[in-house]
Amino acid sequence: MSVFPDNFVWGTATAAYQVEGAWNEDGRGPSIWDTFSHTPGLVAGGDTGDVACDHYHRLEEDLDLLAALRVGAYRFSISWPRVQPGGTGPVNAAGLDFYQRLVDGLLSRGIAPVATLYHWDLPQELEDAGGWPHRDTAERFGEYARLMGEALGDRVHTWITLNEPWCSAYLGYASGVHAPARTEPAAALAAVHHLNLGHGLAVQALRSTAAKDAQMSVTLNLHHVRGVSEADADAVRRADALANRAFLGPMLEGAYPADLLADTAGVTDWSFVRDGDEATACQPLDVLGVNYYNPTLVRHWDGSGPKETADGHQDGAASPWIACESVEFVRQPGPYTEMGWNIDETGLTDLLLRLHRDYPDLPTMITENGAAFPDPVSPDGRVRDQDRVDYLHRHLTAVSEAIAQGADVRGYFVWSLMDNFEWAHGYAKRFGIVRVDRETMERTWKDSAHWYRDVVTSGKLPVG
Repeated sequence: MSVFPDNFVWGTATAAYQVEGAWNEDGRGPSIWDTFSHTPGLVAGGDTGDVACDHYHRLEEDLDLLAALRVGAYRFSISWPRVQPGGTGPVNAAGLDFYQRLVDGLLSRGIAPVATLYHWDLPQELEDAGGWPHRDTAERFGEYARLMGEALGDRVHTWITLNEPWCSAYLGYASGVHAPARTEPAAALAAVHHLNLGHGLAVQALRSTAAKDAQMSVTLNLHHVRGVSEADADAVRRADALANRAFLGPMLEGAYPADLLADTAGVTDWSFVRDGDEATACQPLDVLGVNYYNPTLVRHWDGSGPKETADGHQDGAASPWIACESVEFVRQPGPYTEMGWNIDETGLTDLLLRLHRDYPDLPTMITENGAAFPDPVSPDGRVRDQDRVDYLHRHLTAVSEAIAQGADVRGYFVWSLMDNFEWAHGYAKRFGIVRVDRETMERTWKDSAHWYRDVVTSGKLPVG
């Protein structure tokens, strides 16, 4: 039986655009995801986040749901265009009031608020002015962080500046499969830098406005990259530099890795990096957020024969993997989730141990981990999602094994609290431990929710 530390934080997570709905209510401005989802052909089924899970109108019901799950923390994101519609100027009072009520409602139920400032919903006005490839966006993000620190900083337990900047930069600006649907590799690398810079500016702003004991963090979807053989070492290095060290370097070490700059020299000269930027990006953190779903398997590609692209992008299409033309992404053995991602929890243990080795003084927490499965409803109304229970059990076992080997892991947040708008997949993929009926919005606990409540309550994993 796996036993976790007494102070281990158990939680679950959502993101604003995926659950809130109320997309044009109470002064909220448009985001890049509003624009993306309303563009025909970009989201499966023509789905949008206009209603999502109607969390904006069902806040009290969802807070009671969290309390019934007995979680100690809830990770949510603040919709930037809801509280600052154009990304500049004063706070929108009605939008801020929603988050005031959310935070106060969590605290009244004994649940620690974990607030993510940016989970991909950039105000459209800032994108129109250049978006993340433009330096001004980082500066506006720092100002937004200051406003949120002043408004909520006395009550938020942990602040997460960015969620998965890899996705924001590479999927948004290189491959174009996420908002704002641009396919400009040089712009994507500029976005990488300005996300790093914005993170540093946000931490500085929060340190000056939030409670002194508030925890500062960032969430990275770090790729645990493995090679097929020893001959693939350079493929591993290239993928690791672009996916991981492009963020770990400036954020935790104060410099971009030299090999990343060399690899991408044919794409950009990195002249957008100004003196002092890397030092600004490198702000002291209290905990590092890690999102994990599956490992990445690569091998060297010599240009002969068809190139495998098992990471999800199609050969010949715009790729998120800038300057990785010699890297082939290899399909891994199953089992698989409904997303087509292989299930391999050993990558999580290995990743946590790597972080502990490279940054021994920085604790980690799993800010997202979960899986999409079909989740049919039985005639009795029950959702018997044993495949999800197995997935969570395997990955929590992997976390406990990392802890046993010395990794300082402080918490675990299931993705996701409820079925929601899964970005370009629309509502076709269900990640929730709670089912949401698309017609009625009724919330139904899946078996995984009952299982997770028991784990949270006991702090132990059942045997088997």
